[in-house]
Amino acid sequence: MTPDQLDSELVTGSRAEPVLFAEIFDRHHADLYRYLRHRVGATLAADLAAETFVTAFARRAAFRPERTSVRPWLYGIAHNLLRNHVRREQRRVAAYARYGADPVADPGAVAEFARADERADSAAVRSRLAPILGRMRPGDRDVLLLVAWADLSYAEVAQSLGIPVGTVRSRMNRVRRQVRAVAETESLDILLGERHG
Repeated sequence: MTPDQLDSELVTGSRAEPVLFAEIFDRHHADLYRYLRHRVGATLAADLAAETFVTAFARRAAFRPERTSVRPWLYGIAHNLLRNHVRREQRRVAAYARYGADPVADPGAVAEFARADERADSAAVRSRLAPILGRMRPGDRDVLLLVAWADLSYAEVAQSLGIPVGTVRSRMNRVRRQVRAVAETESLDILLGERHG
């Protein structure tokens, strides 16, 4: 293994020599974890990042080697895991509301509420964006966060989410309009700069 080996070569090679996949982890874990931490807080981000690489390793035979970077593939896996987690969490919260689970009497609920608090703290760091993000369509929000927090190109976002690049462009255009309508300073426009177009 050489430091200048392409991601695609490492993934393909790891089919015969699984140890090569460790380099994929070394190259991409920190950025993926940072993106997930922005989305869901540190504890859950660590779990989801680990699960992303476990899933990627298990599915490495399905990776298409014509892609030179695994970033869109990894972020696509992470996005799906995150989406599944949110759905499970929404069902649990709805069940707590429906059946009156007491977070004080139910230790599982206490842990769940603690994780929710951690995610809320993470969101508070980006308090200026939170109201805007909350009003966005989920697809628009996903595109924005992959561009802004994961620093993916439009093409990489399209691969990650399995949508056309034109859809990514139109969603980012809609996001920019929403942000500009609400933003009071130019600092948010800088976040949504045109660098990925």
